[in-house]
Amino acid sequence: MHKLIALVAVFALAAFIADSQPATADRGVSRFATLPEGQPGNPEGIAADAAGNIYAASLDFSGTNNIYIFGSNGHLKDTIALNGHVPLGMQFGPDGKLYVADFGNGAVLQLAPPNHTITRTYPVCAGGGTTCGLNAIAFDASGLLYVSDSFGGNIFTLDRSTGAVATWIQEERLKPAPSPHGFPGFGANGLAFKGTDLYVANTADDRILKISTTTKTISTFTESINGADGITWDSAGRLWVCANQENVLYVLNGAGEVLDIIGGFEGVRDGTPQGLLFPASPVESRGSIYVTNTALGFRHFFADEGPITRFTLSRVRLNPSRGDD
Repeated sequence: MHKLIALVAVFALAAFIADSQPATADRGVSRFATLPEGQPGNPEGIAADAAGNIYAASLDFSGTNNIYIFGSNGHLKDTIALNGHVPLGMQFGPDGKLYVADFGNGAVLQLAPPNHTITRTYPVCAGGGTTCGLNAIAFDASGLLYVSDSFGGNIFTLDRSTGAVATWIQEERLKPAPSPHGFPGFGANGLAFKGTDLYVANTADDRILKISTTTKTISTFTESINGADGITWDSAGRLWVCANQENVLYVLNGAGEVLDIIGGFEGVRDGTPQGLLFPASPVESRGSIYVTNTALGFRHFFADEGPITRFTLSRVRLNPSRGDD
């Protein structure tokens, strides 16, 4: 009897330890979905709806792009064509509509899935592309939309009701690092709110910056993350950062200290990258973090990499001991 009690106690302790470990302990990155072969690839933006569907946008600078919609089982459910647009960051707003940063046209697009049409276009900056590179989207507690400009060092605000656009902040620390030092040449990129502070990834400068929305004071939250790209706070208060030059995910605590670094590139098999390859954007949904593997050419190449013909999304379970979703 004493042995049985001891055995039960051991299992209980093991379960407690498993659930109290850092977010990334005892499990890694798995493939969640594969984009349709022969269709636009290089997924960059990612979003999740209330039903647990995952939206991923291709990134082809020619302007022939799609948003792919996957069910929580990783199976493709629908495709929305975005021809003539170059989508980057995406996020669902408090109104349940999907907002997309159109890098190529300097605008924010509004969609209302399952409808396939663009319901509204908000011009933000003239030209787009080389003069103003709209990248990531975030919403503050009031529902005001913020969008980063990776080339001009700007963060714009957008009132979705009136369409009014304002330059919320323009700062040298939000620009790409001076050539030839910064690579890839994108400044302000991923955005994520925590309370009244806005966190911004500067990709070329390898930093995460913190901006107080009350004073617009900028401070360095953390640095030395090679190719800091998309970011998101999870439900446990940890910041997930895509390091697109390292092919890993950083998990940081509220003080900017590293809790874990997970992932890695594991080669190419049958034209499909294994593991992470230029991870660009994360989103949390139903107990997992989902990540786009953009696999862009803005990176070093591996000798045995081979051509990429199929593109993937990855998943990291936050509580693997509890099983699926």
